[in-house]
Amino acid sequence: MMVFILSMSLYGLSNMITELIPSVRLGPIELSVEYFAFIPLTLCILFHPFYAAVGAALGEVIFGEIMLGQFGGLGELEKFIAFSLAMFIAGTLVNDPKNRRQVGVAAMTGVIIHQFISCTVDIAKVWIGVEEFEAVPGLAQSVVVVEGVAFLNDVLFSGILFALLPTLYLVPRLYGKIEPLLGMKPRNNKMKYSLGEIIAPRLIVVSIILALLAAVAEFLSESDMALMEWDADYLNSIGGWFVWVSIGAAAVVACLTIWVLVRRGKRSRTAGTGI
Repeated sequence: MMVFILSMSLYGLSNMITELIPSVRLGPIELSVEYFAFIPLTLCILFHPFYAAVGAALGEVIFGEIMLGQFGGLGELEKFIAFSLAMFIAGTLVNDPKNRRQVGVAAMTGVIIHQFISCTVDIAKVWIGVEEFEAVPGLAQSVVVVEGVAFLNDVLFSGILFALLPTLYLVPRLYGKIEPLLGMKPRNNKMKYSLGEIIAPRLIVVSIILALLAAVAEFLSESDMALMEWDADYLNSIGGWFVWVSIGAAAVVACLTIWVLVRRGKRSRTAGTGI
């Protein structure tokens, strides 16, 4: 539960910070910070991947959407499923957090899976007809080019700079050091699994079902069947400063969670030494 809350607050905080970072346009290419994916990736690799992944996805919804007066209903379900599924798979791919090759492959795999699901859903929405998008007039297939460029941009720019490199740096250095401080045991890196054992048929089937469920939720959302969709218009009159309220809330939750974990870790170490 504490890992869940820590992941939720830290990623929610980072997600709000990315909203404040301006994008840079180089001709037809727009370079923007999609997300600080290294935070959920690091937590998924060091701790239980399920709780860390779901916590991060929920943190984006709570601090990045609801607290800012926005909620997309079923549209948020697509984001939640796609992101938590990608981070969970990335976390399960690593059995030795000190193995940089495993960590690097897992980090890029998580980003690619998330961006691929989002890109595929956006393309399918146009082809099915629930959303209008014609970059080239009269040619709906042009969405493939636009979404393909956006996919490569997010993978190569945000994926490398804000997922791969920080994760490669943090995971080997934090492994075995941060867990005792939080009163937890490090993951057992002596158990070796083959790729076939990790990516089992059950995981593949469940992943496909969840990806399809995410797509259906987004299709229904675009078809005016979002369910529970709301937008607090009164926040627009308050001004852009309200984003700092969400940032402050996420920071307070993160600090309290870390404080509780560190305190529990000290108590467990004290009890273990018999003092």
